[in-house]
Formats: sequence, C-alpha cells, structure tokens
Amino acid sequence: MRLVLAFLLAGAAATASPQAVTQQQPDVIFVPTPQEVVDAMLKLANVHEGDVLYDLGSGDGRIPVTAAKRYGIRAYGIDIDPQRIQEANENAKKADVTRLVQFRREDLFKTDFHDATVVTLYLLPELNVKLRPRLLAELKPGTRVVSHQFDMGTWKPDKKVELSSGRTIYLWTIPRRKTP
Repeated sequence: MRLVLAFLLAGAAATASPQAVTQQQPDVIFVPTPQEVVDAMLKLANVHEGDVLYDLGSGDGRIPVTAAKRYGIRAYGIDIDPQRIQEANENAKKADVTRLVQFRREDLFKTDFHDATVVTLYLLPELNVKLRPRLLAELKPGTRVVSHQFDMGTWKPDKKVELSSGRTIYLWTIPRRKTP
C-alpha cells in the first residue's frame, strides 16, 4: 500500500473527469505497508469468510492479496498509478489469487465501493478526512474501516492499536443510520 503525499493538487481528486484519471500521473511516493502491519490490520478488521475488502490506495496489492490468500475473500485494490496496478496484478498471480482479487486504476474519490464490508487505507490524514463523508454515506452499517498510521479527524476510532514496530492502526465501524 502506498502513502499518498500529494495525491492530486488542491482538490483536483474530487473533480477530475474520468478521462483525466486515465491520463494523470500520480504525484506520490510509494511506501509499502510492512507485512506485519498488513496482518495486524486484517486481524483488527476481523476479516472472515464472506467479506469483501477494498484497499484504497492499494500500491503493490499486498493487503488484497494477503486477505484473499489467508481468508479466501474477494478483494479489490484501487490505485491511480498504472505501475502499481501492474505490480499488484503480478503479485496476485504469484500468490495464485487472481480468481479472488481485482485491481483497478481509478480515482479513490470516485470509485464505487458500496459493497465493501472492509475498507483499508494508508492515506494522509487530510485525505482520510476528505474520504470520510463518502465512507459514512455509502458503506453499509457494520462495515469495518482500518487505517494504517492516520486517523479520521473528529471521527473517533472504535479501537486504536499501537504495534511494537511503532506503527499505529485504527478501526472504525460504520454506524447505523439514524431514522428521522
């Protein structure tokens, strides 16, 4: 998974046309999530049979690949970088999980992830906060959201775990919607 340092310039992520997404090059530095953190994120999310995982900013695909291999679930990786999508597909093939994993080159602010039961992130805090309204509006109640290293601003996590490596992971559960 990658750490997004400057995903797109000042708000362009939310307004970019689909044509622009296919032409733009990411302004990011790829920082993979260590495997021990991947394992801890999946454990914290209580991933189990029947889950559908979306990894937003999936980089080399290690979270979807690990989830599919270990739990046999469907998993999707969303990334804007075509090089990372290619690398992720190669990793899925090596792990023999291509029947369960799909990687898509899309803008994570526009991708359809409504069927997710687990969402994983390794984005900067301002991107998490920008994404938060979509997560709350579009995901089903009970969907688990796990972030590596960064929180969601004023949305308090259900759980915060400090790993021995010094890394932090956060868990939120999409709440039930209030009826009028």
